[in-house]
Amino acid sequence: MAHIGVLQVLEREGFVIRALAGTSMGGVIAAMYAAGFSPDEMLDTASETPPMGLLRARPDGAGLIGLGRVAEYMKKSIGHRTFADMRIPLALTATDLEMCREVVITEGSVVDAVLATIALPGIFSPKIQGDTRLVDGGMVDPVPVQPARELFPSAPVVAVALSPRPDEWGAKRSPSPLATLPVLDVFSRLRPGQALNIFLRALEISARSLTELHLQLDKPDVVIRPGVYHIGLLQQAPVSEAAEQGAKAAEDALPELRALFTPSRRLARQARRLFGR
Repeated sequence: MAHIGVLQVLEREGFVIRALAGTSMGGVIAAMYAAGFSPDEMLDTASETPPMGLLRARPDGAGLIGLGRVAEYMKKSIGHRTFADMRIPLALTATDLEMCREVVITEGSVVDAVLATIALPGIFSPKIQGDTRLVDGGMVDPVPVQPARELFPSAPVVAVALSPRPDEWGAKRSPSPLATLPVLDVFSRLRPGQALNIFLRALEISARSLTELHLQLDKPDVVIRPGVYHIGLLQQAPVSEAAEQGAKAAEDALPELRALFTPSRRLARQARRLFGR
């Protein structure tokens, strides 16, 4: 939901978004925006139908929670549109469990791609495509900068990272997923639950490190970091709260964003496009 707030500020300040790449929940917001939904429309819809309300408890495959209602909602919103039908170029990323690699999806059904990019392993069922099982793209690339750059090479790339800066990790730890659901909160007090909490904490450190590694390698022009670390996985937090944090982070980044469009920076991008990086 923080991505909606970022989009609100970018639109308000007159920035034209030429392409979008997203993974996991960011992929959902990217798909909705590319399909033509405004940030305000997405915020109103999310407030009326909170994402957690779309998750049914009964699994529909190798997962703990089914995505049937999510699929129905996305089909109702986007329908049978393909990537070619989007109003701006779009890329969604997933992880191929068989080939152990990132998959950048830019063709075919947008709804099918959304169900692949949000398939958090162990929580939601993988998206089956032929002999391939696709899961959340964040397992390999949490912030898909390079797919965005390839969609529109002449534009600067703005990355939205949902984790704090590395020097803040100790002070800004995210809540354990076991504490976000009542039944799991009881389990977390038992010895196996305590062991699982340690594993999940280590997994969070690994995920944050992977994010920073990709940001260092792919070098987006601007990184926006909404302060949403305090919202846990599967936690039913107010939609407006996350969106406001996204908007605040985007507003803080406005001086950097505006600096991208000075004559000298425009000329430098044109030179890179002509002569290569």
